[in-house]
Amino acid sequence: MIHLSRLDGTRFVLNADRIETIEAHPDTVITNVDGKHFVVREDVDDVVARVVAYQRAIRRECARPARLLTEGTANG
Repeated sequence: MIHLSRLDGTRFVLNADRIETIEAHPDTVITNVDGKHFVVREDVDDVVARVVAYQRAIRRECARPARLLTEGTANG
């Protein structure tokens, strides 16, 4: 999930896994795989950087050894 801003300044969170395209018209328009459009304040490069950072964080968590993910949960 990535944090973005609509043109009116309101913040929202978008599921980065559902993004199909990101275009500049000149405003940045994000189209999800279901066809829904979002117009945001951030430029295309910023949105792409946020998506890449999100994906890296997911991969980093998936690569952690299972013992580190469960450590400390057995006893409370």
